[in-house]
Amino acid sequence: MVAPGARRDAVAHVVEAHGVSQRRACKALAIDRSSVRYRSVRPDDGEARAAMKAVAAERRRFGYRRIHVMLERQGIVMSLKKLRRLYREEKLQMRRRGGRKRALGTRRPMLLPVAPNTRWSLDFVSDALTDGRRFRVLAVVDDYSRECLALVADTSLSGHRVVREFDSLIARRGRPTMVVSDNGTELTSMAILSWCQRTGVEWHYIAPGKPMQNGFVESFNGRLRDELLNETLFSTLGEARETIRAWQHDYNHHRPHSGLGNIPPAEFMAKKGLERRVA
Repeated sequence: MVAPGARRDAVAHVVEAHGVSQRRACKALAIDRSSVRYRSVRPDDGEARAAMKAVAAERRRFGYRRIHVMLERQGIVMSLKKLRRLYREEKLQMRRRGGRKRALGTRRPMLLPVAPNTRWSLDFVSDALTDGRRFRVLAVVDDYSRECLALVADTSLSGHRVVREFDSLIARRGRPTMVVSDNGTELTSMAILSWCQRTGVEWHYIAPGKPMQNGFVESFNGRLRDELLNETLFSTLGEARETIRAWQHDYNHHRPHSGLGNIPPAEFMAKKGLERRVA
C-alpha cells in the first residue's frame, strides 16, 4: 500500500469486513487518519480531458507528449506532468500493435484545391543502387498544379530532414495551407509537429491503410517508378540525384499531364497567369 488511494481502500475494507471503527482500522494498518479523511480539491479539468480524448481518437498513435503539443495549439496550456496524469486516468495509453493492420475510423474529407499552395502532398519511394545499398526519395507535389516541388534522394530521410526541405521550399515558393501525408514515423515525429506549430501549416494524416486518400502523390509515385526508377540503374547516390533532378525538370516543363489537358504543369501555370517559383 504505497499510494494514498490504496491506503484509503484498505481502511475501508477493514471497517466493512471486521466491523471496527475507522480509528481502530487506521491504527491496525499504521495509516494516518488525516490521509484517509482527505478529500481532493483538484478541479476535474473536464475541458482539457475532452480535448485530450478528441485528439487521441483522431490521432491514435500519438502519445501524451505529442498530444501535449496539439493541445497547446488549441490554447489549452498545462504542464506535461499534469497532462500525463490526466492521460493515464483516462486510460489513453497506446496499445502495442498486434496481428494484421486494419484501417480504423475515418478522417475529415478534404476539398479539392483551387489555387497553388493550397495543398501539398508527400510520400517516400524506395530504390537501390547497383551494389545493393538502399536509398529513399522524398516526393512533394502541389495538388493543384501537379508540379513536382521536390525530389530528395538520400540514404536516410528523418523528420528533421523533411523539415529542412520544407523550409527551403517555402523560402522559394511560399507557405502551403495544408500538407497531406500518411502516418509514417518520420511524418508523425516531434520535429514535424513542432514545425507545424511554428509555421501554422495544417498537417492532414490520411487514415491508416487508405493510400487512395493521398491519391495525387501516389499517382506521381507510380509515374516516377515506372518511367525512371524501374528503367535506370544507379551506381552511386550522386548519379541517382542528378538523374532524378533531370527527370523532375522534364516532368514539370515537358511531360504532358492528362489531368491538366495533356500539358505540363509549367504551361498550365503560365496559362492560369500564376507565377512559378520552383524550377
